[in-house]
Amino acid sequence: MNLRPLHDRVIIKRLDTETKTASGIVIPDNATEKPDQGEILAVGPGKRDDSGKIIALDVKIGDRVLFGKYAGQTVKVEGDELLVMREEDIMAVVQK
Repeated sequence: MNLRPLHDRVIIKRLDTETKTASGIVIPDNATEKPDQGEILAVGPGKRDDSGKIIALDVKIGDRVLFGKYAGQTVKVEGDELLVMREEDIMAVVQK
């Protein structure tokens, strides 16, 4: 991937959602909600504090994270739909 996020931004790929319910009903694409989980593909160097020192991010590449339904900015890169958002918009890291 040729994207390098700046400051405290991260690039996230949304995880696919189930298109079928437990009882076997198929949910059409236009009726499904966007997933609120994703995997971090790239992280920026961090945010600068008042003295100019860089504060590193708490998340890393490969982390599975939770975020708000409307968080981040959607961009298309090489046919993939990705999210660019600030670290503060991430609510939690999913532990495996």
